[in-house]
Amino acid sequence: MNIFAETWFFNKGWQPHRFQQETWAAIAAGKSGLLNAPTGYGKTFAVWFGILQRYYRKEKRRKGLHGLWITPLRALSAEILQATQAVSNDLELDYRIGLRTGDTHTAERQRQRNNPPQALITTPESVHLLLASKGYREFFSGLEFVVVDEWHELVGSKRGVLVELALSHLRSICPKLQVWGISATIGNLNEAMDILLGDGHCGKLVRANLKKDTYMETLLPDTLERFPWAGHIGTSMIDKVVPIIESHRSTLLFTNTRSQAEIWYHRLLDAAPQLSGALAIHHGSLSDELRIWVEDALHRGTLKAVVCTSSLDLGVDFRPVDCVVQIGSPKGVARFVQRAGRSGHRPGETSTIFFLPTHSLEIMEGAAIRYAVANGLVEQRMPYVRSFDVLIQYMVTLAVSDGFRAEELYSEIKRTHCFGSISREEFDECLLMVTQGGRTLDTYEEFHKVVVENSVYRVTSKRVAMRHRLSIGAIVSDTMMRVKFMSGKYLGTIEEWFISRLQPGDTFWFSGRLLELVHVKDIQAIVRPAKGKKGAVPSWMGGRFPISDNFGAALRHTFAEIQRKGRGIAAELRFLQPLFAEQRRVSALPDEDELLVEYIQTRYGHHLFVYPFEGKLVHEGMAAVVAYRLSSIQKATFSIASNEYGFELLCDAPIPLDEALRNGLFATDSLFDDIRSGINIREMARRKFRDIAGIAGLVFQGYPGKPMKTKHLQANSGLFFSVFEEHDARNLLLQQAYDEVYDFQLEASRMHKAFRRIETHRIIVQRPGQLTPFAFPIFAESFRERYSNEDWQSRLEKLKNQLEA
Repeated sequence: MNIFAETWFFNKGWQPHRFQQETWAAIAAGKSGLLNAPTGYGKTFAVWFGILQRYYRKEKRRKGLHGLWITPLRALSAEILQATQAVSNDLELDYRIGLRTGDTHTAERQRQRNNPPQALITTPESVHLLLASKGYREFFSGLEFVVVDEWHELVGSKRGVLVELALSHLRSICPKLQVWGISATIGNLNEAMDILLGDGHCGKLVRANLKKDTYMETLLPDTLERFPWAGHIGTSMIDKVVPIIESHRSTLLFTNTRSQAEIWYHRLLDAAPQLSGALAIHHGSLSDELRIWVEDALHRGTLKAVVCTSSLDLGVDFRPVDCVVQIGSPKGVARFVQRAGRSGHRPGETSTIFFLPTHSLEIMEGAAIRYAVANGLVEQRMPYVRSFDVLIQYMVTLAVSDGFRAEELYSEIKRTHCFGSISREEFDECLLMVTQGGRTLDTYEEFHKVVVENSVYRVTSKRVAMRHRLSIGAIVSDTMMRVKFMSGKYLGTIEEWFISRLQPGDTFWFSGRLLELVHVKDIQAIVRPAKGKKGAVPSWMGGRFPISDNFGAALRHTFAEIQRKGRGIAAELRFLQPLFAEQRRVSALPDEDELLVEYIQTRYGHHLFVYPFEGKLVHEGMAAVVAYRLSSIQKATFSIASNEYGFELLCDAPIPLDEALRNGLFATDSLFDDIRSGINIREMARRKFRDIAGIAGLVFQGYPGKPMKTKHLQANSGLFFSVFEEHDARNLLLQQAYDEVYDFQLEASRMHKAFRRIETHRIIVQRPGQLTPFAFPIFAESFRERYSNEDWQSRLEKLKNQLEA
């Protein structure tokens, strides 16, 4: 038994959980590992008391840093500090704990360097800043423990790569280092532990196996719309949300987008003025000061409700919250479970979550969520591999401080998951990038950042060192592009990733107008009015947030339940029976192993609707491939629209569907060739390259308070992209840009999996005489962009009424 934990828990009147005891025993035995436990059950203490016992086991204790606790959020850092300091105070220990984040004052950082605390709570970026300071080896020489909190959030990002590299280097300084991760449930926990610990290091996976009761209820509208469209029943159900807020002490209302959060906040105040002063909003665009105030008010229980985005997904401990409302699709099983866990935040309490669908078909997702949770369909986190931009930044980080030797560094990074496959030739190319700018930029002095002195790679320029320290990190922000006529008239902003998919001459709908893309200049999309009725439909931030692979499987499974009927059918599916009956009457209702394809002719043109239920992002790629295959049979221009359930191709001329199906419209043969031909991969890669160039240090992103203008970043990175394409086609950063487009933007492997699944399914082709309940919400996505904000809803309502009649 851990004597410190036994004393503290006894004084609190608590009994430790088995997973806590198991973790203490593993740490006492000198093991590393990964802890998986629900929020609110004391996972911080499961690791913390193990660290304390190891520290005090020695009679003669070395001064200096003993433990490093890495968290992805500054707000979470403050919570960990508060919890761990309380233990030291309660037990009157001389174990000092410090906090180092981007907010820590320079004087405090200097005190920490001169007189290190026993433990330092920090972020991945701050650890790399420490590695970029002179004498860091002495600072870390007594380190025995590293804890990585919320590892499930970091493992699927380049910030996780920063952690991997830091751990590999800290192990070279402290070979006996114990590393522990803390993670929520993900589908690849064992792989996540292996990534954290690195090659050659075995660990222990501790799973809490605590059953947490969750009460979930789908809020149903008073009447069912058989021809729904996205968002149309959202805020109309506010009268069902206000009583939930009133009947609970405090409630978190999760939305998927910042604009949605703003709308709900204001509509709630309109509907319930008595909530004024007790209702707050929290999302990433708000100031740190306001967000911290909201978090503190929640912690003290002075707020009745907070409308928020994923900004409150992670571990900040809001003890008073006892209810969660999920507005719109949660998009993923793990995300839903995590958000549900924000309520009932103590052992033995029940998590309460209400799911509020924003349109009729989304009601299905309530049943899908319940099935997925019951069957453990939790998503995996896809780790980054071969992130050469992060490696190049890391090389300069080490060179800025005490320097590094190539052989030693190569040996270190080979033991990480991210760079396990890197060859010596590739490593040498990275060295060439930091010393001479690679094979193409060697004539430019500013890219000669690192020099070699007696086989040690160092940065000798103070200017280079200062600029690099300001640029450490792997967080990149989304860019909005300004849409302007050739005359200079400004129309608004649109997400850059959408424009990057278009070729000059392509048309798209924006602000009620059909526009033709003339060209892209810096971060401006120059357009002119277009004739015709066909154009791509923009996807916005929330729409780009796709449903997960597992969630799609759960959605498709609901069709098997619908076909079974009977008493065991979920309440959500019972409620939707009139919609399903109408879909079956005018077209067909597919089973789990069937793909429904609808070919419909209206006054707007020839529509092809396909329903893979794979998520909007995958559907956009699939639609582009299908459009390319159709146009190779018969030259045509298509307008594409999609939602989470399917996609639409709209054409003026008849679509050669039967011939395309005979030719393998959904075949996986030559799929990747068709992706390259049907989608503007080069432009997407060029946009992706800007982020890579920024992380790798090819472009300087500016000083604090004076960031480089985005248009300059885009112009500079675009120039490098063109130079590498023309003169250095094998450039690692260039190849990485294309790889990341395929892996993360197009989700090409998941698209391939979807096509492969469809090859095994029965394809049902229907030719209904009108839009169907499944088709209408996809049609509405394109319809809304054809008209101004003032009249698209009324026009759509009129069309819906005609279908109802």
